[in-house]
Amino acid sequence: MAIYRLLISPPVAFLILLVIGLAGTALASGLAARATSNPFGKFRSYACGEDIPKARVQPDYSMFFPFAFAFTILHVAALVVAVGPGFRGATLGLALLYLAAAGIGLSILVRRHA
Repeated sequence: MAIYRLLISPPVAFLILLVIGLAGTALASGLAARATSNPFGKFRSYACGEDIPKARVQPDYSMFFPFAFAFTILHVAALVVAVGPGFRGATLGLALLYLAAAGIGLSILVRRHA
């Protein structure tokens, strides 16, 4: 039992897993692709198979921020409801009031950017 406790202690477990990881890396290094003197496209930007135009690309973030605000409102509301302490009595009323306020905020956000 004492050896088991020693093996699962964080420093010893870390060292054991480090040795396993290094051994796996050493064994798998033979499978890695070899470098060539002039690899095609090594210094080009990756764009999911599309050609990037020479001119500077300016993305349009006009719909990003409303989406980000809606995402934040929904996830904070879900967090408040999920970690609520049982929702009895006054806490249920406060949770419902918070969800109503979040719904009103979302409806205003959708109307403004629709």
